[in-house]
Amino acid sequence: MIPELPLDQVRTLLTVVDEGTFDAAAAALHLTPSAVSQRVKALEQRTGRVLLVRTKPVRPTESGEVVVRFARQLTRLEQDAYAELGLSTDDGPTRVSVAVNADSLATWFLAALTRVPEQPRVCFELRREDETRTATLLRDGRVMAAVTSSPDPVAGCSVRALGKLRYLAAATPAFVERYLDGPLSRALATAPVVTFDRSDDHRDAFVRALSGGRSGASAVRHAVPTSEGFVESVALGLGWGMVPEVQAEPLLRAGRLVELAPGRPVDVPLYWQRWKLDSPALAAVSDAILSAAAEALRP
Repeated sequence: MIPELPLDQVRTLLTVVDEGTFDAAAAALHLTPSAVSQRVKALEQRTGRVLLVRTKPVRPTESGEVVVRFARQLTRLEQDAYAELGLSTDDGPTRVSVAVNADSLATWFLAALTRVPEQPRVCFELRREDETRTATLLRDGRVMAAVTSSPDPVAGCSVRALGKLRYLAAATPAFVERYLDGPLSRALATAPVVTFDRSDDHRDAFVRALSGGRSGASAVRHAVPTSEGFVESVALGLGWGMVPEVQAEPLLRAGRLVELAPGRPVDVPLYWQRWKLDSPALAAVSDAILSAAAEALRP
């Protein structure tokens, strides 16, 4: 027989995780720290698993993350039910938390949010993260939806293909003249390159494709952790880089950048993953994102 998960214990666990300590959770719940601790222990006994790592701040274990995600989904369903019943709540507009990669945020994603209808009322809470890591925030229950590079759905989520975000290898004419004399794959292995952060692999993948896997991009790397700053760094000649097509096109037309390997773009597939909840607000956001991506991204 599967044990029930008492809602007061589940909500208490969520509050402890969000507040970071048992004392802070006790203040938020108007309980004593001892009562909060007893509820969490009772839930751990009921599930037969340790749910929290008792550090400061506390951290959910892998099992704890499952319960925390369940608690957040339960809260969202409860608020939606109140709204559909016409009952007043103190929560105001529905808050929809989304993880999205920086390049999408700088190019097509914000315009997509303007397509969300005025009803139901929605507040957006965006978390910027690399597309290879946004699914982790979804898995942890910290966001309700995410733009990811993974077609494999996180447990409890659905997944839809958005399209491909195209990147072009580009640099300034002066940079090309100074650094890129000779075979391109060999020159790029030593020329300065601009990256977004240490997890950014687009540049290495591009050079490996050119060289047949013999080498990656140069070790001389300038990390610029904003999409707009990254593009401007390439346009100023700090290094070459893989620039999103929509940002590269006006610079190419103006002659500030030149494409290093015409006909050799890098296409990164993106997916929309969201909680499997019958939530009007989340459904409205999802419809807007899917519609805008169909126009902005390559199929």
